[in-house]
Amino acid sequence: MKKLVVAIAFVMAASPALAISRYNALNMSCQAARAAIHNEGAVILRYPSKRVSGMTLFDRYIRNSNYCDPNQYAEWTTIPTKDNPRCRVLNCQNIDNLDGMFIIPNYSL
Repeated sequence: MKKLVVAIAFVMAASPALAISRYNALNMSCQAARAAIHNEGAVILRYPSKRVSGMTLFDRYIRNSNYCDPNQYAEWTTIPTKDNPRCRVLNCQNIDNLDGMFIIPNYSL
């Protein structure tokens, strides 16, 4: 039993971390932000609020609906980046937000 625990500990230590990457959107171009999302599947981007001084906003942005929970879908939104104040990216939205639509959009970055 002790050998099994040690073996599991080694396997877990050797496996790659499942952490999500975090980036400051204002330090990236729109193209770089979109490339990071596309290459990694999902990232967290943070940026300053335009309404509240000193407040930082952040969210998880994704490549497509496969990175959302089953009751969510990928929807277009915009974030500010170094070169574009309205860079188009995808994030997860609840299916309840579809307002009675029968077809769930299938957007991909």
